[in-house]
Amino acid sequence: MDDILHNLQVINSRIEAACSKSHRERSEVKLLLATKTVTPDRIITAFKAGYTLIGENKVQEIKEKYDALQLIPHVKHFIGHLQTNKIKDVINYGVSCIETVDRIELAEKLHQRLLAENKTMDVMIQVNTSNEQSKFGISPDEAANLTKQVSQFETLKIKGLMTIGLFSSNTEKVRSCYKLLKNIQQQIIALNIPNVEMNELSMGMSGDLETAIEEGSTIVRVGTAVFGKRIYPDSYYWNENK
Repeated sequence: MDDILHNLQVINSRIEAACSKSHRERSEVKLLLATKTVTPDRIITAFKAGYTLIGENKVQEIKEKYDALQLIPHVKHFIGHLQTNKIKDVINYGVSCIETVDRIELAEKLHQRLLAENKTMDVMIQVNTSNEQSKFGISPDEAANLTKQVSQFETLKIKGLMTIGLFSSNTEKVRSCYKLLKNIQQQIIALNIPNVEMNELSMGMSGDLETAIEEGSTIVRVGTAVFGKRIYPDSYYWNENK
């Protein structure tokens, strides 16, 4: 597992350098380990090194890994597209934040289930900043309105916004996605909506975390650069219908 420890050090150094360049404190940016397809023993290696914030894309994987990961305290976010028929499992298998609320139907059904179980859940509003049909997320123009609607549900604690940036080697095109999310955050803050916090911006992944941090990211989601390249295509990770 030495490769994981080495990779974590490299990623942490990249985050530190990006924070320094942006005149930000390292403590302002959390490293979320994207653990899709990663086995519990490899995840536990990261836990033991002090990296205990993880994100899962698939409900089935959350269930399969649950018992093995319970041995070490950690924080788990859901970062994949959530189908309404999987809500119960997400709530009951230790997820503390759903980063991908992108439609009112999902928020309503989450609220109903949480009410029934006398629980609350941290959530983020997912925004499609790249305007790609293949990506989930509310359109930028509708993000503030959806935030207002979701804020009516007392079981849902809105903490900020999440986006999946453009998969591109053109840094400035990627940057425009993150600038847009930051602008939306500022617009929503100005609306002063009750029961809404806008402290978190979950944006940036292995290939573009520096750009995301420069534009205000507070959570970078890194998987490949820590656990190694996957043998599956991106469609595997983002299609909850499989």
